[in-house]
Amino acid sequence: MNKKDGNNKREGARPNSARPSSKKPTPGGMPKRAQSPKKTKPKTDAEAPKRAPRPAKAVQNNVAKPLKSDDIRLNKYISNSGACSRRDADIYIQSGNVKVNNVVITEMGYKVKPGDVVNFDGAVLTPERKEYIVLNKPKNFTTSNEDDADHRNVLELVRGATNAKIQPIGRMDKNTTGLLVFTNDTDMVRKFSLPNQKSTKIYQVSLDKNLKYEDLEKIASGVTLDGHKLYVDEITYVENEPKTEIGLKLRTSNVKVVRAIFESFKYDVLKIDRVSFAGLTKKNLPRGNWRFLTEQEIINLKNV
Repeated sequence: MNKKDGNNKREGARPNSARPSSKKPTPGGMPKRAQSPKKTKPKTDAEAPKRAPRPAKAVQNNVAKPLKSDDIRLNKYISNSGACSRRDADIYIQSGNVKVNNVVITEMGYKVKPGDVVNFDGAVLTPERKEYIVLNKPKNFTTSNEDDADHRNVLELVRGATNAKIQPIGRMDKNTTGLLVFTNDTDMVRKFSLPNQKSTKIYQVSLDKNLKYEDLEKIASGVTLDGHKLYVDEITYVENEPKTEIGLKLRTSNVKVVRAIFESFKYDVLKIDRVSFAGLTKKNLPRGNWRFLTEQEIINLKNV
């Protein structure tokens, strides 16, 4: 019995002895775990104030974003101005060709604040993106801002095109039709307002009577208006039309000059239609419709 008991005790002792032995790593590890919190408790307490502001900072940043909505990345600012694409803007920035408030900026991701002056490759940029629109103007719309019950302003026809403050290049009265370009690019407006321009415009003019050939030749050689010599690039009769229909190519975008040319030869101008403006045409643009210029067309206008 004793042996059996002894055997039983031994057999029972083995599992009992095995259990503590299997738990030896656990008690050995527990003090470390227990000590770890003890050591880290003061750190946790010390870090608690540090960790607490972190979510607060994130919240502050989220709240502040709407307040800083006017801040814009430099490359996007340049792109919005119409100078070039964002990718090209990054190249200009890295090469040191961009200044903000007269300081060269090469940092990618730099943000422009309201009121900052951005100088891009020697030219000051405006934050508003440049817009260029061409309209095939119908009758009874004018570029004049004067209130008149008989006509409406051409801006009504392009009102839904953009929120930019665009204006027409040159003037057109209510009876003149054809191509009219709108833009918020003041440099381009100024460029096409100069008397001496490189770009040509083509007008189809309807007269009250046939244009005499000798008058056509005189106009072709140049006309003096208000003491100034005006040179005509080309004047022809419109093919397959009566000799009251005249094609006139010259450089001015001022329609009044076109009318004045023929009136100086005692002809009444019934209608003027601008069929080409600095390379732009009315192709696929019905009367009263407008469209944005393509990038290539914009480049062409800037280079003429």
